[in-house]
Amino acid sequence: MTPKEELEALREKVSFHLYRYHVLDAPLITDAEYDELYRRLQSMEAKHPELITPDSPTQRAGSQPLDVFEKVTHAAPILSLANAFNVEDLFSWRTRIGRLLPDAEMPLDYVAEPKLDGLTVVLTYRNGVFVQGGTRGNGEVGEDVTQNLRTVRSLPQRIPVDPTSDLVPPAYLVVRGEAFFPLDKFETFNQSRMETGASPYMNPRNAAAGSLRQLDSAITAARPLTLYCYDFIAWEGGDIPEKQWQRLSYLRQLGFPVSPDNIYCPDLDAAASAYDSWMEKRNKINYEVDGVVIKINDRPLADSLGFVGKDPRGAVAMKFPAQERTSKLLGVQVSVGRTGILAPAAILEAVEIGGVVVRNATLHNYDEIARKDIRIGDTVIVKRAGDVIPYVIGPVVELRDGSEQPVEMPTKCPACGEPAVRIEGEVAIYCDNINCPEQLVRGIEYFVSRAAMDIDNFGSQTAALLVEQNMLKDISGIYSLNRDQLLTLEGFKEKKVDNLLKGIEASKAQPADRLLTALGIRFVGTVVATTLLRALGSIDALAEAAQEILEAIDGIGPQTAMSVKSWFNHAGNQELLANLKQAGLQFAAVAEDRAGTTPFAGLTFVITGTLATMSRQEAKEYIEARGGKVVGSVSGNTDYLVAGEKAGSKLSKAQALGVKIVDESGLTELAEG
Repeated sequence: MTPKEELEALREKVSFHLYRYHVLDAPLITDAEYDELYRRLQSMEAKHPELITPDSPTQRAGSQPLDVFEKVTHAAPILSLANAFNVEDLFSWRTRIGRLLPDAEMPLDYVAEPKLDGLTVVLTYRNGVFVQGGTRGNGEVGEDVTQNLRTVRSLPQRIPVDPTSDLVPPAYLVVRGEAFFPLDKFETFNQSRMETGASPYMNPRNAAAGSLRQLDSAITAARPLTLYCYDFIAWEGGDIPEKQWQRLSYLRQLGFPVSPDNIYCPDLDAAASAYDSWMEKRNKINYEVDGVVIKINDRPLADSLGFVGKDPRGAVAMKFPAQERTSKLLGVQVSVGRTGILAPAAILEAVEIGGVVVRNATLHNYDEIARKDIRIGDTVIVKRAGDVIPYVIGPVVELRDGSEQPVEMPTKCPACGEPAVRIEGEVAIYCDNINCPEQLVRGIEYFVSRAAMDIDNFGSQTAALLVEQNMLKDISGIYSLNRDQLLTLEGFKEKKVDNLLKGIEASKAQPADRLLTALGIRFVGTVVATTLLRALGSIDALAEAAQEILEAIDGIGPQTAMSVKSWFNHAGNQELLANLKQAGLQFAAVAEDRAGTTPFAGLTFVITGTLATMSRQEAKEYIEARGGKVVGSVSGNTDYLVAGEKAGSKLSKAQALGVKIVDESGLTELAEG
């Protein structure tokens, strides 16, 4: 084959396996085999840059940032739908359209589709190749977000995706879909934003819209966007099925992602039942919906009914009851997180939302409170969706009577009285006192965890009990605990006490990077701790380093440098370090540490389930800091599966393939040889 032919074949293969993985969730090859194909494609394109095409899978990582979005005129109006709010409204809609039918009582069948609460996108293909993607905009003109949509892995760059398919798509094809964040990934994404001081998105729809409207497509590529497609807008040079149910099937055959929750309804009673079933499961699925769209299955007939204003008569959107209610904001309570974030929470008059009585809701952060001008005494709109924590959308300004009071930003930590700290460029406010009572129990839990000092027989219950009994007033007190003290505690027999003290003593030999990680400094996990100590040699040197020195270290950004400097400048933290040093803990990185230890070099890991003391991200950093590679799915090339509680299908697959399985304890034992 010529280089061009070989490249075309490679692109086809890689695109097909991407589709099997991201759309069908049914891969046919292992991760390693896919990686090999992808690297071969990259290598060939590097040798022949003139043959790189926009639809190549290698172009999904993002391209050069734009200065501004261009406008795109849609091939046909991208219309909204009229709303129905209950089954009676649905039957009224059927009566109205019956007046326009040849026979008002003629039998009709329907398709019920989830009304996705995301961002509408319009996808254009020429000769089977994706050439343009736009937002809905005003229905006539949207914004050109082609570069960003190319990064969405579930979007086919070329159709049909299956190389064995004999389907020939229309030469010109425009498809409508909805881009959205899966709910589990939205929660994780928002949490990571808050941990880095960035403002969280209010809901998955805003997150999807914000991600698709990034001028730098590399940012979009790093976000967990996906999409479902559900309609054809325009086409030339080919045939599109006339039934909506068949259109959905045709979209799937071409390789477009389509919701698996669409329902065929032979009559209107079945459509009403579909709505009822969706009402029951709306909070059990992994994407947000705000209703069900009922479409006449016969599309030419539906189109012939025309419009009411700009709403097509051939379909109706049955909206779900709002999961929003109003309540009175009685006050704002400040909670202190493990990393010291001072988080405002709304204290509300009790209100039932979606069958649950809500008395508290998140306000996210003080910048959001100021931006929305939320005041104590306001009537506020509160939203609850599924398992997402209830949150305050904003105030009902029209109901103010003048007695409302602004929410004051805290200047001191409510738990310990230390000054609140705000790092430039962040929205979060912190308490930097590691010995703050509200942080202490969680700080101790983290300090003794597997990812940090790894103290055996020292769990969260022990941490809480020792703080409650006033035996631990700061973290360094761990190393002052004595046998007689511990034996006075209920349930602490001689063997248990001896094992605990043995674990505490053994932890003194843990390397300095473990200690630095255990301190719980914002943005300093296992990887950053190792990076800092390799560069500076000791925790003492790190404490003395100027912020400019820290920022000059490869891999350390301004926010991390500022956070580290702020932590070490705190008098209480300096006292803690002095006590830990006196207790005999390791502050200097030994030569081996500075060179970098790699007990996991060449090993591939998969993490699944809920681990006892580490989050998945912490476990990933732990493995990578020791030279290992963490991938998302189990294959024959996986060396170890790290399995926590509720491990699920990955555990079964690992067992079937004979992959070695370890728990969190086994992982740390593996690291220590």
